Amino acid sequence: MQSEISASAPISWAVKTDALGVADHVAKIVEQPGPHRIAVPGGNTPIAIFDILSRQTLPWGTVTISLTDDRIVPIRHPASNQAKLARAFDATAAHIEPLVRGNQVAPFDLVWLGMGADGHIASLFPNMTCDDQDSPAVIHTVPDPLPVEAPFERLSLNMAALTATREIILVVRGCDKKNILEAAIAGDTDVPVARLFRRANCPITIFWSRS
Repeated sequence: MQSEISASAPISWAVKTDALGVADHVAKIVEQPGPHRIAVPGGNTPIAIFDILSRQTLPWGTVTISLTDDRIVPIRHPASNQAKLARAFDATAAHIEPLVRGNQVAPFDLVWLGMGADGHIASLFPNMTCDDQDSPAVIHTVPDPLPVEAPFERLSLNMAALTATREIILVVRGCDKKNILEAAIAGDTDVPVARLFRRANCPITIFWSRS
Protein backbone atom coordinates (compact mmCIF):
# COMPACT_ATOMS: atom_id res chain seq x y z
CA MET A 1 0.00 0.00 0.00
CA GLN A 2 1.26 3.48 -0.81
CA SER A 3 0.22 6.94 0.33
CA GLU A 4 -0.19 9.35 -2.60
CA ILE A 5 1.02 12.95 -2.44
CA SER A 6 0.50 15.93 -4.71
CA ALA A 7 3.37 16.54 -7.12
CA SER A 8 4.02 17.26 -10.78
CA ALA A 9 5.48 13.75 -11.19
CA PRO A 10 3.73 10.50 -10.15
CA ILE A 11 5.43 10.31 -6.74
CA SER A 12 4.28 8.22 -3.77
CA TRP A 13 5.55 7.42 -0.28
CA ALA A 14 5.79 3.71 0.54
CA VAL A 15 4.19 2.53 3.76
CA LYS A 16 6.49 -0.47 4.42
CA THR A 17 9.91 1.16 4.30
CA ASP A 18 12.30 -1.26 6.02
CA ALA A 19 14.80 -3.47 4.18
CA LEU A 20 12.20 -6.21 3.73
CA GLY A 21 9.73 -3.72 2.26
CA VAL A 22 12.26 -2.56 -0.34
CA ALA A 23 13.28 -6.14 -1.11
CA ASP A 24 9.64 -7.15 -1.62
CA HIS A 25 9.16 -4.28 -4.07
CA VAL A 26 12.22 -5.27 -6.11
CA ALA A 27 11.29 -8.97 -5.98
CA LYS A 28 7.88 -8.28 -7.53
CA ILE A 29 9.63 -6.79 -10.56
CA VAL A 30 12.09 -9.69 -10.86
CA GLU A 31 9.25 -12.22 -10.62
CA GLN A 32 7.52 -10.81 -13.69
CA PRO A 33 8.29 -12.39 -17.08
CA GLY A 34 11.77 -11.19 -18.07
CA PRO A 35 14.38 -10.27 -19.04
CA HIS A 36 14.90 -7.38 -16.62
CA ARG A 37 17.44 -4.59 -16.21
CA ILE A 38 17.87 -3.05 -12.75
CA ALA A 39 20.18 -0.27 -11.57
CA VAL A 40 21.08 -0.27 -7.87
CA PRO A 41 22.98 2.13 -5.59
CA GLY A 42 26.36 1.65 -3.99
CA GLY A 43 27.43 2.21 -0.41
CA ASN A 44 26.54 0.24 2.72
CA THR A 45 22.81 1.00 3.05
CA PRO A 46 21.68 -1.40 0.27
CA ILE A 47 23.71 -4.36 1.55
CA ALA A 48 21.00 -5.63 3.93
CA ILE A 49 18.48 -5.44 1.08
CA PHE A 50 20.88 -7.21 -1.31
CA ASP A 51 21.26 -9.96 1.30
CA ILE A 52 17.49 -10.53 1.49
CA LEU A 53 17.12 -10.53 -2.29
CA SER A 54 20.06 -12.85 -3.00
CA ARG A 55 18.62 -15.49 -0.64
CA GLN A 56 15.22 -15.51 -2.33
CA THR A 57 14.37 -18.04 -5.02
CA LEU A 58 13.90 -15.63 -7.91
CA PRO A 59 14.61 -15.96 -11.65
CA TRP A 60 17.94 -14.16 -11.38
CA GLY A 61 19.08 -15.62 -14.69
CA THR A 62 16.75 -13.17 -16.42
CA VAL A 63 18.20 -10.15 -14.57
CA THR A 64 21.01 -7.75 -15.45
CA ILE A 65 22.11 -5.63 -12.50
CA SER A 66 24.08 -2.40 -12.91
CA LEU A 67 25.29 0.13 -10.39
CA THR A 68 24.01 3.68 -10.59
CA ASP A 69 27.53 4.84 -9.68
CA ASP A 70 30.88 3.74 -8.34
CA ARG A 71 34.15 5.10 -7.00
CA ILE A 72 37.10 4.98 -9.41
CA VAL A 73 39.20 2.54 -7.39
CA PRO A 74 40.67 -0.92 -8.06
CA ILE A 75 38.10 -3.72 -7.89
CA ARG A 76 39.74 -5.11 -4.73
CA HIS A 77 39.60 -1.74 -2.95
CA PRO A 78 37.24 -1.63 0.09
CA ALA A 79 35.44 1.37 -1.47
CA SER A 80 34.55 -0.52 -4.66
CA ASN A 81 30.79 -0.77 -5.04
CA GLN A 82 31.25 -3.21 -7.91
CA ALA A 83 33.00 -5.64 -5.57
CA LYS A 84 30.24 -5.34 -2.95
CA LEU A 85 27.59 -5.98 -5.57
CA ALA A 86 29.42 -9.01 -6.97
CA ARG A 87 29.82 -10.49 -3.48
CA ALA A 88 26.14 -9.93 -2.66
CA PHE A 89 24.86 -11.73 -5.76
CA ASP A 90 27.65 -14.29 -6.14
CA ALA A 91 25.31 -17.22 -5.45
CA THR A 92 22.71 -16.11 -8.03
CA ALA A 93 22.70 -16.31 -11.81
CA ALA A 94 22.22 -12.55 -12.20
CA HIS A 95 24.47 -10.80 -14.71
CA ILE A 96 26.45 -7.96 -13.11
CA GLU A 97 27.07 -5.23 -15.67
CA PRO A 98 30.14 -3.07 -14.92
CA LEU A 99 30.14 0.69 -15.33
CA VAL A 100 32.44 1.73 -18.16
CA ARG A 101 33.07 5.41 -18.84
CA GLY A 102 31.40 6.61 -22.03
CA ASN A 103 29.23 3.52 -22.43
CA GLN A 104 25.66 3.90 -23.63
CA VAL A 105 23.19 1.91 -21.56
CA ALA A 106 19.85 0.35 -22.42
CA PRO A 107 16.75 1.55 -20.55
CA PHE A 108 15.99 -0.03 -17.19
CA ASP A 109 12.94 -1.69 -15.69
CA LEU A 110 13.88 -0.22 -12.30
CA VAL A 111 16.33 2.43 -11.12
CA TRP A 112 16.90 2.25 -7.35
CA LEU A 113 18.56 5.32 -5.85
CA GLY A 114 19.72 6.60 -2.51
CA MET A 115 20.09 10.28 -1.68
CA GLY A 116 22.75 12.21 0.21
CA ALA A 117 22.17 14.97 2.77
CA ASP A 118 23.05 17.50 0.06
CA GLY A 119 20.38 16.13 -2.29
CA HIS A 120 22.78 14.22 -4.53
CA ILE A 121 21.71 11.04 -6.31
CA ALA A 122 24.04 8.41 -7.77
CA SER A 123 27.24 10.46 -8.17
CA LEU A 124 25.49 13.57 -9.45
CA PHE A 125 26.32 16.24 -6.87
CA PRO A 126 25.14 19.85 -6.44
CA ASN A 127 28.72 20.97 -7.02
CA MET A 128 30.87 18.86 -9.32
CA THR A 129 32.79 18.71 -12.54
CA CYS A 130 31.61 16.13 -15.06
CA ASP A 131 31.71 15.06 -18.68
CA ASP A 132 27.98 14.92 -19.37
CA GLN A 133 26.02 14.27 -22.51
CA ASP A 134 22.29 14.30 -23.05
CA SER A 135 21.90 10.60 -23.77
CA PRO A 136 21.96 7.51 -21.53
CA ALA A 137 25.64 7.19 -20.67
CA VAL A 138 28.19 6.46 -17.98
CA ILE A 139 30.02 9.66 -17.11
CA HIS A 140 33.04 10.75 -15.05
CA THR A 141 32.23 13.04 -12.12
CA VAL A 142 34.30 14.74 -9.42
CA PRO A 143 32.42 15.98 -6.31
CA ASP A 144 33.44 19.46 -5.14
CA PRO A 145 34.58 19.18 -2.42
CA LEU A 146 35.52 15.51 -2.33
CA PRO A 147 33.76 13.84 0.63
CA VAL A 148 36.17 13.14 3.47
CA GLU A 149 34.71 9.65 3.98
CA ALA A 150 35.05 8.76 0.28
CA PRO A 151 37.61 11.04 -1.43
CA PHE A 152 37.38 9.45 -4.85
CA GLU A 153 36.46 10.47 -8.36
CA ARG A 154 33.40 8.64 -9.64
CA LEU A 155 31.63 6.95 -12.52
CA SER A 156 27.90 7.60 -12.65
CA LEU A 157 24.87 7.13 -14.82
CA ASN A 158 23.87 10.61 -15.97
CA MET A 159 20.39 12.07 -15.55
CA ALA A 160 19.27 10.82 -18.95
CA ALA A 161 20.21 7.25 -18.00
CA LEU A 162 18.69 7.46 -14.52
CA THR A 163 15.35 8.53 -15.96
CA ALA A 164 15.33 6.07 -18.87
CA THR A 165 13.38 3.53 -16.82
CA ARG A 166 9.89 2.17 -16.19
CA GLU A 167 10.11 2.96 -12.47
CA ILE A 168 12.30 4.71 -9.87
CA ILE A 169 12.55 4.01 -6.15
CA LEU A 170 14.35 6.25 -3.65
CA VAL A 171 15.50 4.63 -0.39
CA VAL A 172 16.23 7.43 2.08
CA ARG A 173 16.94 7.45 5.82
CA GLY A 174 16.83 10.40 8.26
CA CYS A 175 14.57 13.33 9.16
CA ASP A 176 16.93 15.91 7.62
CA LYS A 177 16.72 14.12 4.29
CA LYS A 178 12.92 14.10 4.40
CA ASN A 179 13.03 17.90 4.48
CA ILE A 180 15.21 17.87 1.35
CA LEU A 181 12.79 15.50 -0.39
CA GLU A 182 9.77 17.64 0.45
CA ALA A 183 11.49 20.82 -0.78
CA ALA A 184 12.48 19.04 -3.99
CA ILE A 185 8.93 17.80 -4.59
CA ALA A 186 7.58 21.30 -3.98
CA GLY A 187 10.01 22.73 -6.52
CA ASP A 188 11.76 24.92 -3.94
CA THR A 189 15.29 23.72 -4.75
CA ASP A 190 17.51 22.76 -7.68
CA VAL A 191 19.55 19.96 -6.11
CA PRO A 192 19.99 16.80 -8.22
CA VAL A 193 17.03 14.95 -6.67
CA ALA A 194 14.79 17.89 -7.59
CA ARG A 195 16.04 17.71 -11.17
CA LEU A 196 15.24 14.00 -11.15
CA PHE A 197 11.65 14.70 -10.08
CA ARG A 198 11.27 17.30 -12.83
CA ARG A 199 12.71 15.10 -15.56
CA ALA A 200 11.29 11.67 -14.75
CA ASN A 201 8.25 10.46 -16.69
CA CYS A 202 7.73 7.28 -14.69
CA PRO A 203 6.33 6.37 -11.25
CA ILE A 204 8.63 7.26 -8.33
CA THR A 205 8.23 5.56 -4.95
CA ILE A 206 10.01 6.95 -1.89
CA PHE A 207 10.98 4.50 0.86
CA TRP A 208 11.72 6.95 3.67
CA SER A 209 12.29 6.07 7.33
CA ARG A 210 13.74 7.89 10.33
CA SER A 211 16.71 5.53 10.62
